[in-house]
Amino acid sequence: MQNSPKFIKIYQCADEAAALQFHYKVHTSIDIIEEKLNVGNKTTVDIRDLYLGLLFATEEYKIYGYATNTKIKFVIVLQSSNVSIRDNEIKTTFKKLHAAYSNTVCNPFYIPGDEIKSKSFDASVLEIMSVI
Repeated sequence: MQNSPKFIKIYQCADEAAALQFHYKVHTSIDIIEEKLNVGNKTTVDIRDLYLGLLFATEEYKIYGYATNTKIKFVIVLQSSNVSIRDNEIKTTFKKLHAAYSNTVCNPFYIPGDEIKSKSFDASVLEIMSVI
C-alpha cells in the first residue's frame, strides 16, 4: 500500500478513542497531501519546498504536512490552543523528522516499505515532538 502509515506516534494522548481519531486525521491529511502534490500544472508549485504548510484546521487541532522528493509524507497534528508556535518552527520540526527518518531507513537492516519499528527513531521523534 503506497499511502499506508509506516510510523504513527501519539504524544501525550490519554485514551484509545482519541488515538483512533488521530489515525483518521492522519489518513485524511495524507489525502490532502496527495491532492497538493498532484496539482495539474507542476510549474505553479515550487517542488523544491517540501513543507506544505497548514493542511487544515479544526476547532481542536491544526494539521501540517510535509512531503519529500521521494513522496514520503509527514504529518504533524497540534492542538489549536497552541498559538505560540510559528510556521518556521513547524518547518524546522519537519526537517528534523526528515533527517531522523533518513537515518533510520539508511540502516542496512531496514526493509524498504516495512513499518518502522526502531527504538532510536522512536526516541528521536519523542525528542523532536517534546519541543513543540
